[in-house]
Amino acid sequence: MEKVYYKVGRHHYCVNFSDEKNTSALLPSSEPFRVGDVPNDEPLLFELIVDDTWRPAKKGKEIGQFDCGGNNHGVYHLEDGSYQILVSDVSGRQCCLIQATADFSSGKVCLNGDESMRNFGLNNALMMMYAFAGADKMTVLMHASVVRRNGMGYLCLGVSGTGKSTHTHNWLQYVPDTDLMNDDNPVVRVCEDGVARVFGSPWSGKTPCYRNVEAPIGAFLQLKQAPYNRIERMKIVDGYASLLPSCSVMKWDRRDYVGTSDTVAKLLELVPVYFLENLPDEEAVKMSYEAMTGKPYGVWGNL
Repeated sequence: MEKVYYKVGRHHYCVNFSDEKNTSALLPSSEPFRVGDVPNDEPLLFELIVDDTWRPAKKGKEIGQFDCGGNNHGVYHLEDGSYQILVSDVSGRQCCLIQATADFSSGKVCLNGDESMRNFGLNNALMMMYAFAGADKMTVLMHASVVRRNGMGYLCLGVSGTGKSTHTHNWLQYVPDTDLMNDDNPVVRVCEDGVARVFGSPWSGKTPCYRNVEAPIGAFLQLKQAPYNRIERMKIVDGYASLLPSCSVMKWDRRDYVGTSDTVAKLLELVPVYFLENLPDEEAVKMSYEAMTGKPYGVWGNL
């Protein structure tokens, strides 16, 4: 058995590989987050067992589909409150079955298919375990592309196709000393010191950006494509309506939904949210940069 610990968003979790067929080599994007033994006083966010010989004793009742980056995974509920999730890859092939406790603090998976399918299935299992276990711990996975400058993180939000990655990549092109922290699923957390921070994660969509980095959050930016550029700060209620749908959440699970909603509400107390109607050009970068940083565009120096 191979027992591996990871630390993402300041949370530790453990993956137990219980057979020779599956090893940590299935998780190359997680390697930057791999750590040694966890201190005794440090609780695990969750523990996941990978065992191809495992089969569930019962099949749960289907309660919904979870959209995970455009792939719908079937979600099933058992009488004891535990969950089963059947993961399908981009081609619709079933590649992973998860069974987790009601709070997602522990779970088991069996994998299916070739190495690519197993990699996809296990990565998605870990992503969902992390999101759902962290829901009541002021921690969310957010569908966003995030850049960092001067030690502050700026998250671009929006449904697929609205230009999140285009806008952050334009920041990389036009704003000196900017780096990409994550391009699809960063961790957002209100930490114990009351600071809202964003963290890189092993999950970054189509862009291989798996960086073990963190930064206080400077602002959120909701994007919408338009034939012009215009930006405004959003009211709290509008910011809530923008941030909550960007989080990985099971709306039918009270613990998960209430925890995520509370986290979003706290984030809105700490961080401003802006709405940018934009073209994919430098002028849009100028507008968002000046609004979110409060500093003049083009006057770089030590700003």
